[in-house]
Amino acid sequence: MLDVAGGTGGGSAENPMENVMKLSARNALKGKIESLSKGAVITSVKVDVGNGIHITSSITNEAAAELALSVGDQVTAIVKSTDVIIGK
Repeated sequence: MLDVAGGTGGGSAENPMENVMKLSARNALKGKIESLSKGAVITSVKVDVGNGIHITSSITNEAAAELALSVGDQVTAIVKSTDVIIGK
C-alpha cells in the first residue's frame, strides 16, 4: 500500500499524516517535471525519474491546472496497470 499526502497542506503541524490517502498502486517513481505540453484537452507531462529515464503521463488540462504543475516541480509518477506489453 502506498501512502500519499493529500489535501492542501498534507495535514496539520500536530498531525501531518491526517490527509494521507492510501493507494493500491505499488509503483511510485519520484522525479522532476522536465516539460509540459498543453493540447486542446490533454497535457503531456514529461518526468525525469533519474538515470536517464523519463516517464510521460497524459492528464487532463483541468488536472494539470488543479495541481498547478510547472517545469522543475518535484512530483511522484504513480503507475497502475493491469497489463504490461512487451514488444521486440
